[in-house]
Amino acid sequence: MNPIYLLITLTVILLILFLPRVGILAQFKSYRAAQEREQMEDALKHLLDREQQGRHASPESLAGTLGLPRPKTTRLIESMETQGLLETRGDQLHLTADGERWALHVVRAHRLWERYLADEARMPLGQIHTEAQKREHHLTDAQLDELDAALGHPTRDPHGDPIPTREGTLPKEQGTPVTAWQADRPARIVHLEDEPALAYEQILAAGLRLGQDIRILERTPQRVVLSDGENEYRLAPAVASNVTVAPIPEHELLKREAVPLTEIAHDQRAEIVTLDEAVQGFTRRRFLDLGLTPGTVIYPELQNFFGDPRGYRVRGTLIALRKDQAAQIWVKEVHR
Repeated sequence: MNPIYLLITLTVILLILFLPRVGILAQFKSYRAAQEREQMEDALKHLLDREQQGRHASPESLAGTLGLPRPKTTRLIESMETQGLLETRGDQLHLTADGERWALHVVRAHRLWERYLADEARMPLGQIHTEAQKREHHLTDAQLDELDAALGHPTRDPHGDPIPTREGTLPKEQGTPVTAWQADRPARIVHLEDEPALAYEQILAAGLRLGQDIRILERTPQRVVLSDGENEYRLAPAVASNVTVAPIPEHELLKREAVPLTEIAHDQRAEIVTLDEAVQGFTRRRFLDLGLTPGTVIYPELQNFFGDPRGYRVRGTLIALRKDQAAQIWVKEVHR
């Protein structure tokens, strides 16, 4: 082989292997670093989840959650200790202040992504958890703030879990498993546990959803029967225990005396009572930007020959709303 040609070939191979940032070795190192970061962030989430439950993680629980052999788990714990993210006390693992802040960042990213995937991407609820897990590791604090603002600053993810604030606070989960709820009291579904996935799939298949108002019709060791006034939902007690309910908020009871904006006649004034729970994400942000808040007077002013959209007067401004949007705004008539 021609020595010059050989030299050129070797030079090209070396460049492909060792070129900074784009060479194979640099790409491999970048891939390994990303993998290690994701593993560490998953570990932080596990520790935070345990502490939220009032207990602490252990090397064994961490290894089980991450699916790692004990030697790799030990090396991971040592690395996180060196970085000041956790402390080992006996057989318990404790988050440090820095570790907790980082863990809350990841949880916030995960739950905001779930909100986006459910509300804007319209991804089936049974798929959003896995997809959000892939995306949660790649946003900075500034990017998270932008996503949060674009979604209208949601406080709960599509399962009802609280979303940490940008200041790093995580509201406590509230509610009671429906299996422990008083049978003759109406309740609102405030949380649907998405793990284990099989139980969550059964809840979704039954037709239950977040924000739904239900009542217990029957509760036996074999089944729990719920009703929303129109349909009945039958679940095994083990599955029903993953449905969390709470009392219906007092201001929401006003909704029962209200009607959708679509039912208001032309030029009839109405006062906004509340926005439907289904209004989330970009749509909720747009409604708020338009001034569609409780107590605001609104009325239909322009008709559309085709019926949709319809023109409404609100705060001195004429806006257009589609029928499906107006149906999510609950109002009561204002008599002049």
